[in-house]
Amino acid sequence: MTALTSDRVTGYSLGDLLAIPVAGGECIYCGALVCANADGCAVPAADAAGLVFEGIATERADNDNGDDGDVHVVVRRRGRFRLDYRGALTQAAMAARVCAVDDHTVDAANNVTHEVHVGRIDRIEGPGECWVYIDGAVEAGRSWNEPTTTTAGG
Repeated sequence: MTALTSDRVTGYSLGDLLAIPVAGGECIYCGALVCANADGCAVPAADAAGLVFEGIATERADNDNGDDGDVHVVVRRRGRFRLDYRGALTQAAMAARVCAVDDHTVDAANNVTHEVHVGRIDRIEGPGECWVYIDGAVEAGRSWNEPTTTTAGG
């Protein structure tokens, strides 16, 4: 390609919203924790193998009677969200990593089976509720490890 010779409108996005195809037979409610399954389709979060947290649903997406991808859900991938917490919360839980229990509840990683990471506790709201900062979990994708740098070519 040659260099520009005039102004160009370049697309831009903050990266905080993403539309994901919903798995067939699934209904995702507004405000739900959303994961991608092994096929890359959105499903309600759960403490289940093979799920990767993608964000919080900004709208309801009902694909109960459809096939994979017939409906898309828009998820918010950045920010802090007030979520239900299973169990008792103390100030010692601040900044702790939390994992999905279901599509609206999180718990400490040592209290779940499959460790579907959602984020870190940012503020304790009261009994059974906390604010969770999700950016790190979304960016980490399939691995909760801190991002690493690679050399060109892998």
